Order: sequence, then structure tokens, then C-alpha cells
Amino acid sequence: MSQEPEKHARSSWEEERERPSSGFGSKGLLVALTAVGVVVAVALWVNAARGITDSANTGRAGNGPEAAANSQVAPYFTTARKSFLDGVREYFNIQGTPTQPIQFNHKIHIQNGLQCEFCHTGVTQGPDAGIPSVSFCMTCHQAIATDRPEIKKLAGYAAKGQEPPWQPVFWFYPEVHVHFRHSPHIKNGITCDQCHGDMSQRTVAVKSKDINMNFCLSCHKAKAVSVDCVICHY
Repeated sequence: MSQEPEKHARSSWEEERERPSSGFGSKGLLVALTAVGVVVAVALWVNAARGITDSANTGRAGNGPEAAANSQVAPYFTTARKSFLDGVREYFNIQGTPTQPIQFNHKIHIQNGLQCEFCHTGVTQGPDAGIPSVSFCMTCHQAIATDRPEIKKLAGYAAKGQEPPWQPVFWFYPEVHVHFRHSPHIKNGITCDQCHGDMSQRTVAVKSKDINMNFCLSCHKAKAVSVDCVICHY
């Protein structure tokens, strides 16, 4: 009789040990982490796709992150960005290589006698260099190189009354609060190649120099120009 309780207790312990654990084990934790990772990856992908679509839809001659921000002025200041990835890129000042709608060949145009100011008339007039309109380009290309693929693309935009969605190569994010102006630099003898590189040796424009604060300050100091903050920042 004295062995019955011991037998019953041992049997209950063995049953409890064999019963599946209802706790959150390692497999459950792995599944949960995987699910969270998938959700985050999908969110990042959606934000990236939305950012690319927005930039493509809002692109016009001379457009950039700063121009896009200034075109929609809100009555209050906001740190919001179009997407999470846009915020990350701006925080770390990451500027990717743009894909242009037409592979414009700078080298050929310069070899044929066209200077920067002929197309980018804004460099001597105001802050933005400006990009010529499609009708300006078609003044020549109605008769010149009409059989070339890139010129056909240009003619296609002209036929639809649309401007090619040119993407900026150099720009400043709104967060840095820089108001750069081309005209004072040109009027004081700064040539285009000092910032943009030798375009007579390039086809499609690419960022050949990192235009950051150190670059600008070094140039100002070398030319004995003021480096006061309000000269460049607002």
C-alpha cells in the first residue's frame, strides 16, 4: 500500500515530461523573427518603389529634391520624407547615379562649338543653371541626326508636348539649408569644369566631384572669399 502513492507520483511526472511544451520555444522565436524580417523588407521595398515612382512622375528640367520640396510649400515645417529610404539617404547624404531619359552626349555638342552657357543659360542669370526645353533642342534636331535613336526619343517627347524628365546630377538636400547660386560664381571667373569636371570629355553627365562643405570651404579659402555661414546657408 505504501508504494502506490510513489508509483502514482512517478507516473504523473513522466506524463508531464512527455507532454509537449506550451511555451514559446526556439522554433517559435525563429518563426516570429522571420515574420518581422519579412514585414520590414516588404515595407522597405514598397517605400523604395514609391520613392522611385514619385521622382519619375515629378521630374522636369532642373528638378531635384530641393526644387521638389520648394514647389510644395506647407504653412509649417515638417521633417517628413517621401519614404523611409529617402530619409536614410538624406541623413547620410547619399546621392545615387541618376538614369536619364535620353543619353545626352556633351562631348559631341562641345566639339561642335556649343558652350555650356548656350544651353544652360541660367548660369549667368540666377541660381539655377537651367536645362533647355525640348523645343529649344528640336530647333537643331529637326534636321540634325534625326535617324539616331536618342534623337528619336527627343522627337517623341516633342511630338507629345512633353519635357524629358531629366534627373539632377548635382544637388543639395533641403536638410542642409544651402542656397547655392551659379551666377555669382560665373561672374567671378569660376569655370564650369571646376565643379562639374571636364564635360568636353564626357558623354552623359555624371558626378565627378563630391560637392560638399569641405569642397566649398576649401575653394572659398583659397580664393580669399568669405566663409561666413550666412554666405551659403539660410
